Amino acid sequence: MTLRKRLAITALVSTALALLLYANRLYLMQYSLGWWTDIQHPREPNHAVPWMDGPAQATQTNGTRPPNIIIILADDLGINDVSTHGGGHTAEGVPTPNIDSIARDGVRFEHGYAGAAVCTVSRAALMTGRYPWRFGVEFTPTPGAMAKVAGTLYANSNGGLPVIVDNEKASQAKAFNDLGMPSSEVTVAEALKARGYHTLHIGKWHLGSTPDMRPNNQGFDETLFMESGLHLPVNSPDVENSKQDFDPIDKFLWPNMRFGVSYNGGKWFEPAKYLADYFTDEAITTIKKNKNRPFFMYLAHWGVHTPLQASKADYDALSNIPDHRRRVYAAMIRSIDRSVGRVLQTLKDEGLDDNTIVIFASDNGAPGYTGLPDVNQPYRGWKLTQFEGGLRVPYVAKWPGHIPAGTRYEPPITNIDIMPTVVAAAGGAMPTDRITDGVNLLPYLSPALGSKPVIQAPRALYWRDGPYRAMQDNKWKLIVSERPKKEWLFNLAVDPTEQNNLAALQPQKLAQMKTQMDAHHAAMPPSLWPSFIEMPISIDKTLDQKPLPTDETVYWYN
Repeated sequence: MTLRKRLAITALVSTALALLLYANRLYLMQYSLGWWTDIQHPREPNHAVPWMDGPAQATQTNGTRPPNIIIILADDLGINDVSTHGGGHTAEGVPTPNIDSIARDGVRFEHGYAGAAVCTVSRAALMTGRYPWRFGVEFTPTPGAMAKVAGTLYANSNGGLPVIVDNEKASQAKAFNDLGMPSSEVTVAEALKARGYHTLHIGKWHLGSTPDMRPNNQGFDETLFMESGLHLPVNSPDVENSKQDFDPIDKFLWPNMRFGVSYNGGKWFEPAKYLADYFTDEAITTIKKNKNRPFFMYLAHWGVHTPLQASKADYDALSNIPDHRRRVYAAMIRSIDRSVGRVLQTLKDEGLDDNTIVIFASDNGAPGYTGLPDVNQPYRGWKLTQFEGGLRVPYVAKWPGHIPAGTRYEPPITNIDIMPTVVAAAGGAMPTDRITDGVNLLPYLSPALGSKPVIQAPRALYWRDGPYRAMQDNKWKLIVSERPKKEWLFNLAVDPTEQNNLAALQPQKLAQMKTQMDAHHAAMPPSLWPSFIEMPISIDKTLDQKPLPTDETVYWYN
């Protein structure tokens, strides 16, 4: 064969290979994150977590031991998924008796709000008692691989409205793991550790994965860290999967998520079982190990976040639900409620129940991209929107002997209030070198002997996602968006489900609240990382429902 022929054949093969790669570019980009994860982090088989042993004898401080504190946070759990707050899934055989028992034995927050309509920002508010945009956490980190395929994946979603991707910003953004909460922030774990608490994190973090942003450098003595996003391996005989072909996020998660955790920054290894049950097993172990000293536990579940995966045992127990997707989702709720029940029972078994504060909430409202229209009823909107469905979440707490059983607390509360409240319960104080936005709720919940709690004064609450913002003040709520250029004004006292936009009818109130909102945001620094995706979200339709031209849509910035 002549040199010229060899060169021609080589050129032909190279061209064919280039065309093949180009034709499959979406596939390669969509799967590349998972492949890279396998190379960087091969998972070891499951092994015992080497939790630290607590003291053999009970410890006290000045004769009185401060309360243990447990925060249990679900992921994407809608307010109507918990029977305390709505009908939930009780008719389908999935009540939430264990979550409900916290409200029965303590307080049900009638207007409990997430710190944001999306996870990272909401969790940063919980950890710091501050609006996260005060320290530059405004958007949830997005993998660059997802940014590259977002426009193509979403081309036919949301009624054909375009996803807007700023490729220049996306190419300049830091790696996904480098984006999170600055270590300069003082967290609830750091404040409690200073009071002698042993501090534990189990589950999701999503506040950065560099060593300085991980839990061990944010006040936690120990962390069992969820490293990826599968509840069980996809092909496990113990799992039931529900894939949503209409959801581009779902299409991205299945090939790229893995089943793995790490302990205190060590190598990745596989959990022993379905993730919610595994995290609960380990939480119970740590409670028993630390029963003789004050401890703070942040148990951050991954359920009921997509990918929708249920344990086969929970799925099989709900044979009365004919729809596969609803059945998987309901089974996931079942696992979260069971987790709460097992934690509560362990506290009783170990004699810790009377001296433990337990708080249960969700990081934001349920999303519309699961295709389940009733999860946030009766409220409008989903995760990623500033409407009540995106922000109102189940919020309950108990502290026997301090919070009267059956309390119903009416004023709005949000994640920023948790740190001031539990730090005060531990006898500590909030940092004085920075603004604290939350309030200590104890004076309003825990009356002195023979008296009633004082009444909380009205205050404004704020939410922010780039130019898409909201505030609530004394039952009035304002939402402003840049895309579309629109304002919504609601009187929640008479219109709690946000049906009647009063922006045109109440110009003075609108102007007053806009001025107030602008004043709040004027002093805020820029985000630590830019938003490079703008995504349309239908307010009243799930992702699998075709929106009508008259339906309202807002753009979420990420």
